[in-house]
Amino acid sequence: MKPDISHKRIWSIAYPIILGSVAQNVINVTDTAFLGHVGEIELGASALGGMFYFVLIMLGLGFGTGMQIIMSRRFGEGNTRELGRTFAHGNYFMLPLALASFIFMLFFARPILNVVIQSENIFRASLSFIEYRMFGIFFAFGQVMFRAFYVSIASTRVITWSTVVMAVVNIILDYGLIFGKLGLPAMGLQGAALASVIAEMTAVAYLAADVLLRKYHIKYPLFKAGKFDKQLFGGNLNLAAPIMLQNFLSLGVWFAFFLLIEKLGEQALAISNIIRSIYIVFMIPIWGFASAANSMVSYLLGMRQDQLVMTLIRRIINLTLLGVALLIAISLISPSLLIRLYTNDDALIAGSLPVLYIIMLGAPFFASGIILFNGVMGTGKTNVSFVIEVITLGLYLIYVYVLVSQFDAGVVMVWTSEILYGMVLTSISLSYLRYGKWKKTMQIQ
Repeated sequence: MKPDISHKRIWSIAYPIILGSVAQNVINVTDTAFLGHVGEIELGASALGGMFYFVLIMLGLGFGTGMQIIMSRRFGEGNTRELGRTFAHGNYFMLPLALASFIFMLFFARPILNVVIQSENIFRASLSFIEYRMFGIFFAFGQVMFRAFYVSIASTRVITWSTVVMAVVNIILDYGLIFGKLGLPAMGLQGAALASVIAEMTAVAYLAADVLLRKYHIKYPLFKAGKFDKQLFGGNLNLAAPIMLQNFLSLGVWFAFFLLIEKLGEQALAISNIIRSIYIVFMIPIWGFASAANSMVSYLLGMRQDQLVMTLIRRIINLTLLGVALLIAISLISPSLLIRLYTNDDALIAGSLPVLYIIMLGAPFFASGIILFNGVMGTGKTNVSFVIEVITLGLYLIYVYVLVSQFDAGVVMVWTSEILYGMVLTSISLSYLRYGKWKKTMQIQ
């Protein structure tokens, strides 16, 4: 049977993830917009505190991506039992990882941030944010595992609804807990953190309930790990470890990027947090189609249809660029009005506009690079994807450091690094998919 890799099929897998990302980014936009009206300190602290938190989240996300690749391959093979056992054994690693991440934040957030953050005000505010935010790590990791399962079986609509529920809960609680509305205490920055934790808890409860109601835990033995299988556990970890490390390094470097921005001043950091929020919105179609690329490439290889991989990736890139172009076109209608969603400060608006144009230019390069890069991961050659990411991040970080420390560049010039990142990632990933030896090692044991 020839697999369906039509544009319609790609869209059917990607669009629920994209809709879920829309809801997820409503959380990001809401947090940033509310805190932007509280003050520059809170806005900058939520960026650095949030980035510190998400550096650790990326470890779990990397492991979940590895599980998604393996489960997609098993789905392509029609092996439902092994798909379920892969999920169940993944929890042997994910639960201890969540606990270790929580303990790390509890004991090491203060000394690490004290060293790297220059502003005393932002340092204290970042700690107060993390004090509440770190409890979300357990629920975030739970979401990662459920999302990996649903993407692997190409049943992604539930991801949309779980994220919609999470967004609604977060918006209501943000309004109540940040400003002291709806009979709730006014907690400011900490209120935003607590709202996000409760929203994540709601989302993972929704996903777990859906699994039970649809009886997926019976069709796929998701909660029946049985006797600990050292070989299965080792195989999962072997595939996922490079993705975990590359995700950790990727967001770690972006965290370093914001630390370098912080040295340019509190206003530069506030501008960058506004731009970060908008840039993440531009990424909505990118991450949706990236998940489809990752899963569908692995699915094709499970069906021994490697000759269709490049056709699939080309179609996904075209759809992704179309989605990004649409978002950029909408933003160009009134860019200053878009920024005004986050702040009424005229100086911040004026400083943010040129940076906004830079990320509009860089978004198509980033889109192509991420799709190609996820295609590489979908082949199962995660050691190669790790090397690609290390090279790309190394060039990116050197570029930013030289601009800030040697040329005393402003915030606008520093953000051109996003264009460099996309171009390098596109070039290396495309070269490997065209000329690499991934076709010779298609089987995941």
